Amino acid sequence: MSAAKPVQTKQVKIELPEDLEPKYANFFMITHTPAEIIVDCAQVLPRAPKGRVQNRIVMTPMHAKLLHEVLGNNLSQFESKFGAIQTFQGPTLADTLFKQSPPPTKKE
Repeated sequence: MSAAKPVQTKQVKIELPEDLEPKYANFFMITHTPAEIIVDCAQVLPRAPKGRVQNRIVMTPMHAKLLHEVLGNNLSQFESKFGAIQTFQGPTLADTLFKQSPPPTKKE
């Protein structure tokens, strides 16, 4: 039997530009093709008639699955430190936060 070779990890240096402008997103539209997962990140304000896509992220299904895993790990760490994140039950979060007010009724 031969001994297993240790896996060598390669360090990748990631550059973070000083002028990088963060974008806030509170609404996500996700679609896919057989080869790609597309995530549109939008900003929608309560009672606003429309939102605006701030970023589009395109990745392979494998990278989407890895993102899913690392995001889950980070959420678990966050909840361990700060407590459970509360989510809405019943109507969707979008319905709760961004429901349009009904138009005023006409009095005759």
